[in-house]
Amino acid sequence: MAALNRRVLQAGERIRVLVVDDSAVIRHLVTQGLAQDPAIEVVGTASNGAIALERIPQLSPDLLTLDVEMPEMDGLEMLWHVRRDYPHLRVIMFSTLTERCAAVTLEALSRGADDYVTKASNQGSLDRSMARLKDELIPKIKQFFLMPEPGRPAFRPEISPAPAYAPSAQPMRLTSKLQPRTLVIGVSTGGPAALSTVLPALPAGFPLPVLVVQHMPPLFTRLLADRLHSACRLAVKEASQLEPVAAGKILIAPGDFHMRVDGKDGGIHVYLDQSPPQNSCRPAVDALFTSIGEVYGGAAIAVILTGMGQDGLHGTRVLKAQGASVLAQDEASSVVWGMPGAVVNAGLADRVLPLEQMVSEILRIAV
Repeated sequence: MAALNRRVLQAGERIRVLVVDDSAVIRHLVTQGLAQDPAIEVVGTASNGAIALERIPQLSPDLLTLDVEMPEMDGLEMLWHVRRDYPHLRVIMFSTLTERCAAVTLEALSRGADDYVTKASNQGSLDRSMARLKDELIPKIKQFFLMPEPGRPAFRPEISPAPAYAPSAQPMRLTSKLQPRTLVIGVSTGGPAALSTVLPALPAGFPLPVLVVQHMPPLFTRLLADRLHSACRLAVKEASQLEPVAAGKILIAPGDFHMRVDGKDGGIHVYLDQSPPQNSCRPAVDALFTSIGEVYGGAAIAVILTGMGQDGLHGTRVLKAQGASVLAQDEASSVVWGMPGAVVNAGLADRVLPLEQMVSEILRIAV
């Protein structure tokens, strides 16, 4: 499914949300939590997908929060109808931290869901659950919209990107770059679908080790690695402590751990730690990229794909200063152009590419 650009809200306009969940407690919690933000309006609720589909044309929501498990019509079945009939409607999946729900959520993301949140469990109080909901869900809702500044009309900011890819253009020759020894990828919102496009396209003989930071919690990263392994010509696995970094495999940072590389003791290995989050993320792209600079210097290809926020900007700046090649996904093919947009607007990207052109440029630089 093609990525959607952020919709520009007009002054006084609010984001219209339909909450779809079979739990009355969750519906109440989400409704009350979102009602505290003046930019968001909960226009309705539904206890299953069938009811929700009836209410969409009546309520005209901008976004759904959609439970994975529901009676009569579950989230995955409803998502199929939504993507067929309402392609511009944003969808955030709600998932519990169980293997089955995590697997279904990854399937939903591959079928066009825009993002997900995990349901609060054992939070101890309603107030704590509400605070967690506001911290996680509200930013994920707002990432899909351009909010007008108070007292100013809404506008879409002018962006001055690095030269965008054009099919007729000659490839940029990066003659000043070092011969790369590793490929590192940072990605967040929209990442599972983006990685499912990029990583399976890497050939079996790809000469560089590949390290990936995808913003996801524990369990999700392992299931993502398993899912990608079945689709790729290179071995894919969730990284483990002291894992050797070598060509022929793709390592995914495990949820809740920063993944770094260490070049001591005659080889390069993965080092995992639970030091404080960076950019509110653990794993963080910046943690990996800065360690890549310490071990490989500029002998790296750094790729920033779709994602919310600016994680990876600092690490990309470190690598760029040492001579690394930097590729960023373009806005049109990104679900959210936060992470790649930050790199582009900082003037760090050598190429700004649609997702489907990313691997051909990686291969041109790598071999």
